[in-house]
Amino acid sequence: MDVYTYQFQTYYELKNKFIIVKRLLLNSTRKIIKINIVKSLLVMLKKNVYLYYFVFAFAYVPENYYDAATGLSGSNLQVALHDIIKNHDVQSYSSIHDHFMTTDRKYDNSVWDMYSDNPMGTSSYTYYFTSENQCGNYSNEGDCYNREHSWPKSWFNNESPMNSDLFHIYPTDGYVNSHRGNYPYGNVELPIWTSTNGSKKGLSSDSGYNGMVFEPIDEYKGDFARTYFYMSTRYYGEDTAWDETDMTYGANLKSWALNVMINWHLIDPVSEKEVNRNNAIYQIQANRNPFIDHPEWVECIWNEYCNLSNNIKKPVKKVEDIYIFERNNRHFIELNSARQNIAKIDIFDINGKIVKSVYSGEIQSGMNQFSFDSSLFPTGMYFCMIYQNKNIVSEKFMIIK
Repeated sequence: MDVYTYQFQTYYELKNKFIIVKRLLLNSTRKIIKINIVKSLLVMLKKNVYLYYFVFAFAYVPENYYDAATGLSGSNLQVALHDIIKNHDVQSYSSIHDHFMTTDRKYDNSVWDMYSDNPMGTSSYTYYFTSENQCGNYSNEGDCYNREHSWPKSWFNNESPMNSDLFHIYPTDGYVNSHRGNYPYGNVELPIWTSTNGSKKGLSSDSGYNGMVFEPIDEYKGDFARTYFYMSTRYYGEDTAWDETDMTYGANLKSWALNVMINWHLIDPVSEKEVNRNNAIYQIQANRNPFIDHPEWVECIWNEYCNLSNNIKKPVKKVEDIYIFERNNRHFIELNSARQNIAKIDIFDINGKIVKSVYSGEIQSGMNQFSFDSSLFPTGMYFCMIYQNKNIVSEKFMIIK
């Protein structure tokens, strides 16, 4: 049994809902292997499998996209970014569920619900992109998922284009969403209600506000903070009809809320999940969230500290190098970790089905080795997925018998 690694690029033509796959083979010149890989890719296309987290991202920050913002800070930077990302391609509200299949699809083809996901364990329930899983009526967690306007639509009177702007709309459990309601986001010390993944509702423990708030789990606080910075910038100067709320003046955050969002932004850095989602939405709406591409701009606009020499900050990958090899009908996974952490390692087949759970627990800084019995695995393409919190690293490999 031999293992041959290869790379391929997948390009999503989202609006036309088809996938074009271009293969780039490495480390092999054998015709039979190339034929098997092509056959595997054709099967994948036929089954319409989305490789959202199994491949390299297609869309990157376009060259010169942010040129007009270069060297700016404060309100000048915010205005420049507004001019860059405004006038996006507005989507219909009814199309949002379809777009979720590209913007919020997990590695196992399930719905990425930040109100129910347990990043380092097993979630209490899982949704898939079927009409049966969409709300509907609900009375408990796990009944169905719906479209959560993280910036509540009542705050902008449910007007267009805000009500269908994908950057602030997420698929979430309907029951948890109902508990969040239109409460501000904030920190809760003594919750009156807690979801199965640890999201909380209760009185704010933040300085400057003591009303009811909703607190997502730590792993997703940065996601929501950068969503709010996007909304404040995309709709800068377009908010005259927006209501004042406990959290906002129009599109602007009140001082207590701004402090919370900056803190959440700093403690939960940009993840691969956000980068992939940003790229996917760019293909749909033709605009981007600049605070995912340039996290440093948050402090450039809303704080006195601004280091304009920073390059685009990439998500931190806690697993840096992966090497997979076979010996005596066992496959070995060697990974070099940048730091001690908690990780989960799974093997998926080409259809996105998990075929082996290899490990779940602590990994050490430096080299780690794991193995699994692959003697009964059929010939084909497989994915080794290593994920920690929201960061996912994958390695593709072939098994040939």
